[in-house]
Amino acid sequence: METLDVVEAERVSALLSAEANAVALFDEVVARGIIAPGVRESVVSDAVRDLADEMFGTRRFWHKRIVRSGINTLEPYSANPPDRLIGADDICFLDFGPIFAEWEADFGRTYVLGDDPAKLALRDALEPFWEQGRAYFDAHPDITGDQLYTWVAEQAAEQGWELTAEIAGHLVGEFPHKQISGTEVASYVAAGSTPPMRRLDPKGRICHWILEIHLVDRANNIGGFFEQLLDIRPAV
Repeated sequence: METLDVVEAERVSALLSAEANAVALFDEVVARGIIAPGVRESVVSDAVRDLADEMFGTRRFWHKRIVRSGINTLEPYSANPPDRLIGADDICFLDFGPIFAEWEADFGRTYVLGDDPAKLALRDALEPFWEQGRAYFDAHPDITGDQLYTWVAEQAAEQGWELTAEIAGHLVGEFPHKQISGTEVASYVAAGSTPPMRRLDPKGRICHWILEIHLVDRANNIGGFFEQLLDIRPAV
């Protein structure tokens, strides 16, 4: 009979493997030039689906695939802006959640076509901001989703960005992760999520989290996005 430690090690390994696949998928999207001027967002989304099938034999995604460019990058996850043609000097972000062997990945990155300084500055700010969020999480063992969301919002304003998204992360795990928490708001890094993030789910398993950062540059009407696993990381 497997011990709880063995089961948890297998869960962590599966989540890391799913994320590694998502990283490889995004890298291949870039390598193949799938994000390109004159291509509609919906076409890029379908190409991501087909490439995931080609590379990993999966066509399943646990949430809608998001490809947003230009003005559409201002929109939060819940919005459904009109399908847009990607421009020659555009900013674009991808947010996709493929399922690999019944394990969820959730991965987001921002890509810039051209050399517009404001777009490059936003893209380059995202990962350091995300790392600051992880450091804050690491430094506060009893942090709640509400507290981490508040930190993200305050830091965004302090650094000259806007945070318009209603969440800054969520649980992740065995598909579907929404069965993990037991209550809706407690599944998110969001206002009103008051249980400690470091906790066990109703089945006695450790809760694992995604941190997602969607920053808006209001002066230039652009947004950028970055997300990945928060509480677990590959072994060095």
